[in-house]
Amino acid sequence: MGVKFYVIFGKIKGVFTMSRIGKLPIKIPDSVTIDYRDSEIIVKGKFGTLQRSVPEIISLVQEDGKLNVNLKENDKKIKALHGLYRTLINNMVIGVSEQFTITLNLKGVGYRAAVQGNEIVLSLGYSHPVKIEIPNNISVEVLQNTTVNLKSCDKESLGLFAANIRSWRKPEPYKGKGILYKNEKILRKAGKSGK
Repeated sequence: MGVKFYVIFGKIKGVFTMSRIGKLPIKIPDSVTIDYRDSEIIVKGKFGTLQRSVPEIISLVQEDGKLNVNLKENDKKIKALHGLYRTLINNMVIGVSEQFTITLNLKGVGYRAAVQGNEIVLSLGYSHPVKIEIPNNISVEVLQNTTVNLKSCDKESLGLFAANIRSWRKPEPYKGKGILYKNEKILRKAGKSGK
């Protein structure tokens, strides 16, 4: 557990230990290089380069193919950032070395997608096609008109872009139509029955 409790004179006191996630070292693949200076971390790999600002109270130590995220101070509010920044940096390393992928499935009569230039064009039952500009750091592939594969080394922007596409036709519970994530299960409802 992240918090241990003990009793002194009938009162509960809390002892806050180091974050379980934050203290885990980050494994650095051979194809990835990390540059850390002036509270900026730059991670380079075969799929791109990512950059992020890191609070000054966090120090990064790289040795033996691993990166350790440490805290300079032992304050309760600062400890809350330990696991967060360890996860963010780990996602950067995974992204530039392997990339993240999100698959969307279009389910509905006449629903289809296509890539035209730097836009993804969606036919979702509206009177007009929906055109969404594709960010520079995201690649889009459409399979069989109804399956959209999104890839990027930036997990955060990838998730936001997928959510933006999905927001145009969120799955509805009666016929199960809409834009679904891969392997997503929709809790179906029974429609009104006629007398």
